[in-house]
Amino acid sequence: MRTASVIVADSVRDANMLYATGLFVPDPFIYFEIDGKKHVVMSDLEIDRAKKHAKVDRVLPLTRYLNVVKRAGVKAPRLPDLLAAVSREFRVRQIEVPTNFPIGLARKLRGVRVTVKPDPFFPERETKTSAEVAMLAAALQLAEVGMRSAIRVIRMSRVGQGGFLYWRGSKLTSQHVQGVIGATIAGLGGVAQYTIVACGNQACDPHETGHGPLRAHQSIIIDIFPRDTKTGYWGDITRTVVRGRASEKIKRMYAVVERAQGLAFEELRAGVNGGEIHDAIQQLFKQNGYATGRRNGRMQGFFHGTGHGLGLDIHELPRVSAVDATLKQGHVVTVEPGLYYSGVGGVRLEDVAVVGARGARNLTQFPKFLEI
Repeated sequence: MRTASVIVADSVRDANMLYATGLFVPDPFIYFEIDGKKHVVMSDLEIDRAKKHAKVDRVLPLTRYLNVVKRAGVKAPRLPDLLAAVSREFRVRQIEVPTNFPIGLARKLRGVRVTVKPDPFFPERETKTSAEVAMLAAALQLAEVGMRSAIRVIRMSRVGQGGFLYWRGSKLTSQHVQGVIGATIAGLGGVAQYTIVACGNQACDPHETGHGPLRAHQSIIIDIFPRDTKTGYWGDITRTVVRGRASEKIKRMYAVVERAQGLAFEELRAGVNGGEIHDAIQQLFKQNGYATGRRNGRMQGFFHGTGHGLGLDIHELPRVSAVDATLKQGHVVTVEPGLYYSGVGGVRLEDVAVVGARGARNLTQFPKFLEI
């Protein structure tokens, strides 16, 4: 019984398909690997481009299988019919698919046994080649340029009545800064969505994007994670700033978060358990008086992971968190400890690390400073 690895998806949103083919295609298509050979089935619209650019051994015409299915009496062929026809031609009786394979397609497929391969579908995606590290560094540069534009606007703002920041004659808002970041990155060939510019208590929710006027003397978390439209790889950076004078509480939080990030970089190397690094950071926070837990109905302290893998997905394996995960040479992970206390504000710093045999290399070049 012949078995093939199969993906049916577009490659704009599906990282496995992009990794397999190296070609951006906005509509779902069929990829399969059998006996070490990679194939794609492409429509007339995409076939010539695929022949030039797809990283596969064979590009097959979709029209061939449409004609086969129609001759068999199917008037309106759909993906299950086409995939079944491909399987028959290659004498495939079993296919191995990723965890996000469409369940409707799997249920309608006849004559082929479908088995789901646990993540990661491509284990080699976890460790990055030197070429991939270069593409990640380029995506990170987009994030850093976006960060520079955000800091510039906040620095140019003036402190006005009520402690609000004013820019170009009106109150400076999270949305204004997000727009500047997005436009700057778009002009360089990247896309930045759901960018976080969160001030004061808003910053106590790590995934709150932020909204409304920004205030002086309060912490502002800026988290930018653009995708490079040329390669599909992601950058990720976070900085925390205060326009004006930070409170002593924020200054102390910032100093401890910066120490925690430094501790992580000291411990990062191949063979180390990411869970142990995360535990060490939690202990550092606890020893400095920063407890984590639910207060007044919400989580406060340090209640997210220390980091995550970065690549063709913004969040991918491995994790540097409460779960066990042995780090390997070539892993690329974020390092982003943070502290969040309602009534005080939030602080988070995030850089990107390449794990090596004896340590980690920081890909992030943007400086860290609190007051601007």
